[in-house]
Amino acid sequence: MDFNLEQYLNNGVTDIARDIAKASLTNPKNSLFMAQFAIAAKNANKKRNEAEKNGEHIPAFLMASITTKCNLHCAGCYARASHGCVDSDAALANLLPAPDWDRIFDEAETLGIAFILLAGGEPFLRQDVLRAAGTHKKILFSIFTNGTMLDSEAMQLLKDCPNLLPILSIEGDQTITDQRRGNGVYASLRETMSSLREQSKLFGCSITVQNHNMEAVLGDSFVSEMETAGCRGMIYVEYVPIDQSSESLAPGPEERKYIARRVDALRAAHPDIIIISFPGDEQAAGGCLAAGRGFFHINAYGGAEPCPFSAHSDCSLKNMSLKEAMHSPLFTKLRTSGVLEEPHVGSCTLFLQDAKVKALEKGENV
Repeated sequence: MDFNLEQYLNNGVTDIARDIAKASLTNPKNSLFMAQFAIAAKNANKKRNEAEKNGEHIPAFLMASITTKCNLHCAGCYARASHGCVDSDAALANLLPAPDWDRIFDEAETLGIAFILLAGGEPFLRQDVLRAAGTHKKILFSIFTNGTMLDSEAMQLLKDCPNLLPILSIEGDQTITDQRRGNGVYASLRETMSSLREQSKLFGCSITVQNHNMEAVLGDSFVSEMETAGCRGMIYVEYVPIDQSSESLAPGPEERKYIARRVDALRAAHPDIIIISFPGDEQAAGGCLAAGRGFFHINAYGGAEPCPFSAHSDCSLKNMSLKEAMHSPLFTKLRTSGVLEEPHVGSCTLFLQDAKVKALEKGENV
């Protein structure tokens, strides 16, 4: 049977919308919004299906890094290593302004994109952009945050905007989390979880899976602890090396099989929370979904990139529309060259094929 990418993506969107609605049943306000959003997500699917019939493929998701600034210096941070996380005044002066992000969100809604992942840097350092996102009620924004910057203003924003869903980054227990993120970060995260739970705010957790923390974070006790703390979604992100020296930290083929088995077991044992593994088995998705096949990334300056882990761009959303960016020469070449579908060992196609991506960015053939 031929692989149907659009059906795969539409099923994913529908499943996520349904599961989030289920996870919000204990909060009437959240439950009402999620019921309305499920309808919006279904209508977004219809828009993308109509576009597909007319020869226009629209990705189901967007990823957007809205700032390069972060208050933490986490060990092995890919964003800092790839210069996606920079605190200099010169870098911050060139960040894409909030009105441009507002326009991008509006264009995304028009195209039928119902899920946008916001990252950084630390996204809560750009509350102007988050306020703009909060006005787009037909889009669910997952905000990947270190959880240490949610002050009273941020908490009020989350209370007012049910379409803003915080995803707190945690590495496991206090020892593992503080080793990577800094002393006191784990305690700050638990305080944030308590505040969100008191507010009955739906939130999730993001866990970077490395070989040294794999068994702990995929264990029933850790997931149960997070569920008790109020977490209603667990997103396991396989570690992508910052260079060859850190490749030993990344899960290999056998480890990825273990991750898949544990994720299936956790879903069965914890039916009231959403559990997602990324990127998971790319071959099951017909290859890598980057470069607009399933999503693409917009960096903090407006550059359109295939993926956060493939920081190459040949166009900017500062001077073109979202739809135009999807047809950039780089994205088009990646989708038609076969690079995204190449068999590989490891979790991230574009990290392993970086030399080819660079060549395509320069206009060379591969």
